[in-house]
Amino acid sequence: MDKITLYIKESYNELVNKVSWPNWANLQSSTTVVIVASLIIAILIFLMDLISKQTLSLIYNI
Repeated sequence: MDKITLYIKESYNELVNKVSWPNWANLQSSTTVVIVASLIIAILIFLMDLISKQTLSLIYNI
């Protein structure tokens, strides 16, 4: 039980005193990058799905 308590105390200490948290501007910037990257990847997957659907549709109709 002492090991668990020590682990929790050290984890809390590290999160409060040693971790450098981003400021609001950095957080907004990073969030924007993630949203844009997610949209680009979603569009690419949609296009690949559309192309493969058309290709398979062409093959099965032959």
